[in-house]
Amino acid sequence: MSTSSKLDEETADDAGGMTHREIMTILVGLMMAMFLAALDQTVVGTAIRTIADDLNGFSLQVWATTAFLITSTISTPLYGKLSDMYGRKFFILFAISIFIVGSMLCGLSRSMYELAAFRALQGIGAGGLFSLALAIIGDIVPPRERAKYQGYFLAVFGTSSVLGPVLGGFFAGSPDILGIAGWRWIFYINVPIAAAALIVVTKVLHVPFERRPHRLDWPGALTLIVTLVPLLIVAEEGSIWGWNSARALACYFIGAVGLVAFLFIERAYGEEALLPLRLFKGRTFSVAVSSSFFIGMAMFGGLLLLPLYLQVVRGASPTKAGLQLLPLVLGLMISSVVGGITISKTGRYKIFPITGAVLILGAMLLFSQLGADTSLVRTMIIMVVMGLGLGFSMQPMVTAAQNAASPREIGVATSSVTFFRSMGGTIGAAVFLSILFARLPAKIASAYATAATTPAFQHAAAAHPDQIKLVQAQNAASSGGSLNDTSFLNHLDAAIAHPFKVGFAGSMSLVYYIASGIMVITLLIVLMLPELPLSRTSAQQRRSPGAEAADAAAASDAPAAS
Repeated sequence: MSTSSKLDEETADDAGGMTHREIMTILVGLMMAMFLAALDQTVVGTAIRTIADDLNGFSLQVWATTAFLITSTISTPLYGKLSDMYGRKFFILFAISIFIVGSMLCGLSRSMYELAAFRALQGIGAGGLFSLALAIIGDIVPPRERAKYQGYFLAVFGTSSVLGPVLGGFFAGSPDILGIAGWRWIFYINVPIAAAALIVVTKVLHVPFERRPHRLDWPGALTLIVTLVPLLIVAEEGSIWGWNSARALACYFIGAVGLVAFLFIERAYGEEALLPLRLFKGRTFSVAVSSSFFIGMAMFGGLLLLPLYLQVVRGASPTKAGLQLLPLVLGLMISSVVGGITISKTGRYKIFPITGAVLILGAMLLFSQLGADTSLVRTMIIMVVMGLGLGFSMQPMVTAAQNAASPREIGVATSSVTFFRSMGGTIGAAVFLSILFARLPAKIASAYATAATTPAFQHAAAAHPDQIKLVQAQNAASSGGSLNDTSFLNHLDAAIAHPFKVGFAGSMSLVYYIASGIMVITLLIVLMLPELPLSRTSAQQRRSPGAEAADAAAASDAPAAS
C-alpha cells in the first residue's frame, strides 16, 4: 500500500467524515451487540425443553419465545423514530443496557412465568440492537461505501443464526457449568460480551446531532402495539388453537381495529408520525419494505424447515444440524462481501437483489425436491445457493432505503425494512409450519401404505410390532401440530423408520413450492426498484450546516413515483 493510500485510510475523505479506522472501531462494538441479539432469536429453541423441565413449566414454554418476539418486533420502529428525533447514541446504549439486564434476569429465573417476563425485557433491548446498528452505519458512512460495511452485519447475523442452535444444544446438554445449571449460561454468556460492546460504543461513538422540537406520536405507538400483539400471538398459537377458532378470530379482529386506528393516527400526525405514510409514496421505500416482507416470509419460513429435515430425516442432533447449516452461512458471507465491495466500486445496486431473488427462487425449487434419500452433499450445495441469494437480497435493500430517505429519517427507513422483514418471517414461519403439520399425517400414512407391500417392511413389522404402535402414536401427535421428540426414529428398525422420513420429506415439498411462489412475487417487486445514484456523503455530513440542498435532494424521492 502506498503512503498516499495509508493517509487516505487514516484521514476523513470529506469534511466532517470519519476515518476508516474510526468506523471499524465503532463497527466492532455494534457487531458484538447485533451478534447477541440475533443469537438470542435461535439459541433458546434447542434448549427450551430442558429449561421448561427444570422450571416445571412445559406447557408454558412457547411464551418464552413469543414474549421475546413480540417486544423485539414492536420496539424496532420505536427505536428508529426516537433515534431520529433525539440521536442514536443514547438509544443504542439504552438498548444494550436493557439487553444486559434482561439476560441476567433470564439466567436467574425461577419459573417459566419469570423467564417469559424477562425474555420480554430482553426483547426490548434486542429490537434496538438490530435497527440502530444499521442506522448508525447510515449516519457515519456514505451510501456508496455503506454496502461493504453492512455486509459485515449480515455475515454476523447469518453466523449467529446458525450458532444459536449449536450453543443452545451445548449448554442445555451440560448438567452444570461452574456449579450453575448449563442452560442458564445461555443468558449469562451475553453479559460480558454486551458489557464490552457497551464500553466500546460509549467511548468511540461520537456522532454530532442537533435536536429539533418534535411531537411524540404516542397514540401511534399504542395502536401499533394493539395491532401487532394479537397478530404475533395468533401467528405463534394459531396452529394449536386452530386458525378459525374463537381466540384466533378475536385476535384478527383486535389487530384489524388497531391497524385502522394506526393508519388514521399516522395520517393525522403527518411528519411527526411514528411511520410517516409519506414515505410509502416513494417507490424506492415501498419496494424495499414490501420485498423485505416477502423475503422474510420465504427466508424464515423456508429455513425453519431445514433443521427439521436434518434432524428428522437425516437423524442429526440439534447441535449437528446447526453445524450442517454452515454452507448456508458460507454462501451468505461470500455474497455479502462480494456484493458490498462491488456496490462500493460501481455505485450500482439493483442487479444484486434481482440476482438474489432468482437464486433464492432456485434454491426453494431445489429444496422442494429433497427426499428421504437425498445426499447430504446435494443438500449442502443447495444451502450455498440459498445463502448467496440471501446475501445479495437483504443488504442492498437497506442501502437503497437509506439512500432514498432524508438524512433526518435514516432511523425510520432502516427500522422499517427490519420491521417488515421480521413480520414477514413471523407470518411465514407460522403459515409454513401449519401447512407442514397439516399434511404430515396423510403423507406418513401414505408412505407406510406403500412400504407395507414390500417384503423388507413386512418382515420388520412382524419382528417389531411395538415399533409400529410407536410410529402410529407419533403420527397422531403430529396431526395435532406437535412433534416434540423425533429421537424415537433413531431406535427403530431402518425399514420401519424409512417411511416416516419419506412422509416428512414429502410434506415439505408443498411448503417449498409456496415459498417459491412468494419469491416470484418478490422478484416482480424488486424489478420495480429504481436505481438512484448513491451519495458519496454520509447522513451525518448531509445534516451538517450548509448541507440543506443535499437533504432536500435526498428527500425528494419520498413523494415521487420513482
